[in-house]
Amino acid sequence: MKILTNLYFICFYFSSHAILTSVSADVEKTLISWVIIEDRNIHAGSILTIQEGNEFDGIVFAEKMDDKWMAGSDNWKRSENNQEKYPNWDAEVGSLVQVAIVYQKDLISIYRDGTLYASYAANNIDLLSTQNDFAVFGKRHMGGGGGISGMIEDARIYTKALTQSEIKGLIPNEVSEIEPYAWWNFEDDASEQTGRFPHHELRIGAKVENGKLMLHRGAVLIAAKSMAIARRGSQVPLLDEPYVPETPKMPNDPPDNWPIFHLFHPDVDLGAPYDPNSAIHYKGRYHLHYIYRNRAGISYAHVSSTDMVRWKWHPTVLVPQVNRHGMFSGTAFITKDGTPAHAYCGWGSNRNWIQHALDDDLDKWSEPEVMIPIDKTGKLMVNEPYFDPDVWIMDGLYYGLNGRSSHQSPLIMKSENLKDWEHIGELLHPDFDEEKLGVKKEEDISCPNFFKLGDKWVLTCISHRLGCRYFIGDFKDEQYLPEYHAVIGGNSRRYFAPESLHTPDGRRVNWSWFINGNGKDHRGTQSLPTEMSLDSNGQMRFRPIKELETLRYEKKEESMIQVKKNSSLLINGMKGDHCEIELVIKHTGVSSFGIDVLCNEEGQDGLRIKVNREKNLLEVGDQNGDFTLKSDEPLSLRIFVDACLIEVFANERQVVMADKKRPAGSKIKDQIYLFSGESDLLVDYLSFWKMKSAYK
Repeated sequence: MKILTNLYFICFYFSSHAILTSVSADVEKTLISWVIIEDRNIHAGSILTIQEGNEFDGIVFAEKMDDKWMAGSDNWKRSENNQEKYPNWDAEVGSLVQVAIVYQKDLISIYRDGTLYASYAANNIDLLSTQNDFAVFGKRHMGGGGGISGMIEDARIYTKALTQSEIKGLIPNEVSEIEPYAWWNFEDDASEQTGRFPHHELRIGAKVENGKLMLHRGAVLIAAKSMAIARRGSQVPLLDEPYVPETPKMPNDPPDNWPIFHLFHPDVDLGAPYDPNSAIHYKGRYHLHYIYRNRAGISYAHVSSTDMVRWKWHPTVLVPQVNRHGMFSGTAFITKDGTPAHAYCGWGSNRNWIQHALDDDLDKWSEPEVMIPIDKTGKLMVNEPYFDPDVWIMDGLYYGLNGRSSHQSPLIMKSENLKDWEHIGELLHPDFDEEKLGVKKEEDISCPNFFKLGDKWVLTCISHRLGCRYFIGDFKDEQYLPEYHAVIGGNSRRYFAPESLHTPDGRRVNWSWFINGNGKDHRGTQSLPTEMSLDSNGQMRFRPIKELETLRYEKKEESMIQVKKNSSLLINGMKGDHCEIELVIKHTGVSSFGIDVLCNEEGQDGLRIKVNREKNLLEVGDQNGDFTLKSDEPLSLRIFVDACLIEVFANERQVVMADKKRPAGSKIKDQIYLFSGESDLLVDYLSFWKMKSAYK
């Protein structure tokens, strides 16, 4: 899934109406569950999670390290990253294990079979005081991945921090002296015993049998206080009547804090994620889809354009009520017979699917066909966790990639006809060099996009921990051997879920979802279309596509601008909150410097863009990316300001995106100031353009 989760998220992506839960020094709760693990190779699932909106706390197995229990949380905000000291698995597979997590003020303590397992400080939050909280078993949270293979005997939530002796005194399926907030004993069915979560759904093969909740890879139970919440994320549509395709549209008079040349979702919707997907050029038009939640469930919005700048919305036809499952991440491709198709993850089905376009506008699609390979014995591999596919053609064959959001390796398969798939094995080559690449082989590979640039193969993807990233390498023996790895969009998990296409003139153009890109009102914001290429040294270069220049007007330019050290300078005559700025400095010296945009008349309250020489970073507001500018190395900055959004390209080596939120109708602060550090600064050229709306 180009998912994920911040919401996060990223990953992490639940409802746009989620209430942000405040940190509280008085928070107390205990999660406790008795489980029999049957397959320790299944990772990153939960035996009990409490969730509200995008925020969650859960008892998670083997997400960051094999065989270790951990306190799972949204974006790991309350999770301990270094788990080396956690005890290794010492129970027999098939034995009953009690795991409890106690949240007490600013402390989290984990107990296994009544023995302290780990303890650390954390900013705990309240997830039990609203009507919107719900419980999850199997997945680590709704909107995320992972799974459990095993049986849950009993699970409970308490609104107090139980002591070690109180935890030891609990017996599964027996009433405790302390009244639980919620209790599942699974004696008859999956009902919650206190009545606080009266609605539940068993999905993807989860079932209650012999007094236990039976889970396998991908299975999930969700229990909630309302049926609407219990059904969220399900393959079951939210509508009780036939779906009539809706067409998102830009309002005639949009608020003045909306972007005007970034692509974003302009209509009311039910929330994230907004991963870009299934991008393709066909018969003179560029097509792009992105995920959003409408009344039918997790669906694909569809836009098209002749220039990748000016978009029009098509009717939303790829929805759960039509395809029988939600629409999660995937990619489009041209088949060997020259027609468009796309592969995607069917949310709620634990399967990847292929559909073929039935018209030139890509508004009509065939029935989905499942992508399941056979193993060497000829048996269908039905028990794999299918996730985020990609498809490409090489040497007359279709190759399919099955991404993963866990520690397991992505898998690769091939087919002659897109129907019969043969399992090849793991995508990543055994010679994957973790030390050389600076990243572990087990780092998750979600939202994959695999393509060739020059004579090299590039894999773009996300890690839910690292964000958007890419590899450069070779496809060798039907496996991928990377030789270089880096992140895209800086050190941020907000620049997320890459998706690219190949243009008729040979360019590779990428979009990424900028999470929460325009505040709570409109989060479905995509990055500017960005051309990716390899330079003569085989290094990745990023540049805004040339078509964006057609939005420029009223150019202004200054040259040889001098800024004294430790000072700032107002740039007269250049102001605006929808503009492009190009800054060229031939001799950059050794000190830090930069430019402030969206400032008031005194040069304050703006968003700072800084080349930080001391830390080797490009800093854009509260976001940053690694960027080493050598002594006196020339610099070219391309800066795009679009209401609340700022996107910066530095020497085509780094792109960082940030935002400066402001309410609609507030006074616009749009002055531009240059500033210098410990030495004088000479700016050779400063060019400025106002930018037209792409929607008029």
